[in-house]
Amino acid sequence: MLPKSGVIRLLCFFYLLLSVHSNEQEEVVNRSMFPDDFIFGVATSAYQIEGAYLEDGKSENNWDVFTHGPGNIESGDNGDVADDHYHRYMEDIENLEFLGVNAYRFSISWSRILPQGRFGAVNPSGVMFYNKIIDNLLLKGVEPFVTIHHNDMPQVLEEKYEAWLSPQIQEDFVLFAKTCFENFGDRVKKWATINEPNIHAEFGYMRGEFPPQRCSLPFGNCSLGNSDLEPLIVAHNMLISHAKVVQLYRQKFQPTQGGIIGIVLHAFHYEPYTDDKFGHQAVERAYTFYIAWILDPLIYGDYPPLMHEILGKNLPSFGEDEVELVKGSVDFLGINHYTSFYAIDCLHSTDCLPTENRAIRGFAGRTIARDGVPIGDEMGVFGFHVVPYGMEKLLNYVSRRYPNTSIYITENGYCPPSYLQESEMLHDFNRIKYYQTYLASVVQAMRKGAKVKGYFAWSLMDNYEWLQGYNITFGLYHVDRKTLTRTPKLSAKWYEGFIANRETTNISSF
Repeated sequence: MLPKSGVIRLLCFFYLLLSVHSNEQEEVVNRSMFPDDFIFGVATSAYQIEGAYLEDGKSENNWDVFTHGPGNIESGDNGDVADDHYHRYMEDIENLEFLGVNAYRFSISWSRILPQGRFGAVNPSGVMFYNKIIDNLLLKGVEPFVTIHHNDMPQVLEEKYEAWLSPQIQEDFVLFAKTCFENFGDRVKKWATINEPNIHAEFGYMRGEFPPQRCSLPFGNCSLGNSDLEPLIVAHNMLISHAKVVQLYRQKFQPTQGGIIGIVLHAFHYEPYTDDKFGHQAVERAYTFYIAWILDPLIYGDYPPLMHEILGKNLPSFGEDEVELVKGSVDFLGINHYTSFYAIDCLHSTDCLPTENRAIRGFAGRTIARDGVPIGDEMGVFGFHVVPYGMEKLLNYVSRRYPNTSIYITENGYCPPSYLQESEMLHDFNRIKYYQTYLASVVQAMRKGAKVKGYFAWSLMDNYEWLQGYNITFGLYHVDRKTLTRTPKLSAKWYEGFIANRETTNISSF
């Protein structure tokens, strides 16, 4: 017989096993929990996978120039070859077929379609390339979900008039979108105009870490820029450009082509750093200055009242005609979500960085831990942690603020921290667990009324991850950097089984 202490330890052990089993049961999610017409797909973007740097008439884009600049990318990586999707697209489409996805989100390279913007002609080779992708996707039963602009643009637009800082960009963007609608709209029925305008404004014009590298102190020491004003101007031009494209689509193309059009936003969830009114006010400001900044104008026709209150005259204004233009200019909202943070009230705290205690940030800071405890398990992107409940809370926020608006989760994914990359190269149990728990969170939000219509895993394959180059891996397929061979990870097999609604998709079955 065990001594009393041994019995207690044994009981504790069995209780722990039951607790783990119970938690796993709560996290079990399967295809049947979603509507029959729910879209399950994967996502990529042009610069991150295509390669073919200056091939077949493509011009240099802003990321080509940026990554070729000395010291801009710590690893020295660039997208000149990337995953060579330009030459291997059929293999990648076959991998999509294996996964059983019913949609594929990809973007169109602006510099491949209009190498000189409106200052030159349409490139027929670029049009032919995307026609081949679209046609072959449809042959495999995979719907194209196309992002028109995903970070990369012809460098000539930056050199001629400073791109998104100028209202002139609106004419160029409308021409680019019109060219896409004319050449692909007979088969593409789901369009997103711009990917993550809030990220582009922050990293390109506030932090100066993305092209065109504009910023000012205390955010960074760039040669040009104003971090307190330029992000607002850039976002304003993006919103009006988006709205003009939507107006064009609805008037000239939607009646005959029958598609839908929206925009894609990057979105964090925020938890209060302190359990008092200041903590909850910080959460509201963080959400407002990151999400409502972009979405309020597109739904309601103006920036959030809180931004007007804090920014005053620094916040650009919409003219009467522009209010009518931007208001209601989305058929759906695309949400890219990966992680959550604690929001710190910088108005009443000394814990904020100088870059956070600013009006442009809504006087709200971000942190990854409270009382020394991280908000979740670490991921490979600095500051990113696994916080599944953040997905549900984010969707609840979006649904409350923009009721009856259709939502697509256009990106969601996991990359292992560097110390786990080798062990998780192919046997990526943590990625499977991430997908399971985040999808379960989506289900919970839908049960509470969120109109989520689809989910896209980021990413189909390991690719060029912007400032991190090839050092972090989000893919369902591993890509060997020497041979570019694609190999399915365990997560690819899991996702295929999940979509097929097989019972073997619980992580314990692998």
